[in-house]
Amino acid sequence: ALSALAMSLRVRLPSKRKPEGWSLIEAALFEFEDRMREAINDPHDGKRKAESNWPIHRLHWERNRYIYDLYYKQQKISRDLYDFLVREKIVDAALISKWRKPGYEILCSMAAIQKGSTNFGTTSICRVPLAQRGGQIMPSVTTGCVSCVSGDGIDGGPVWWTDPYT
Repeated sequence: ALSALAMSLRVRLPSKRKPEGWSLIEAALFEFEDRMREAINDPHDGKRKAESNWPIHRLHWERNRYIYDLYYKQQKISRDLYDFLVREKIVDAALISKWRKPGYEILCSMAAIQKGSTNFGTTSICRVPLAQRGGQIMPSVTTGCVSCVSGDGIDGGPVWWTDPYT
């Protein structure tokens, strides 16, 4: 509980000078933080070990996508504010930079493309288009993403384990 409190935005940001536009996103970031806390504290009885992390990956994606859309798509936040969010590690700069590259527009997580974390040195199953998969379609064990390949997404995002995908 102490480590979660130490990482809280409410605890680590009050003394820092926030750039212009912070008030526009502050409430949403606190809401994401509350939802993340709930996902972390959610009991994982009856779930596989990896399944308990799936909601955390999804919330991480949603928070970063919210900031990405505000900055790159809608131009509603300034470069100063975006840099502040990156510097304070509120957003994942590596993931957001991948979204700007062709083929990675709806990438679910950096874990999906890290080849060192798989048994055969390949990317995650969620990077394979649904049309090219044989057999039963299952979510990625690591992230809970079914497909984050450009073209397979639902409403501009990846297909998650909770989405209807058949």
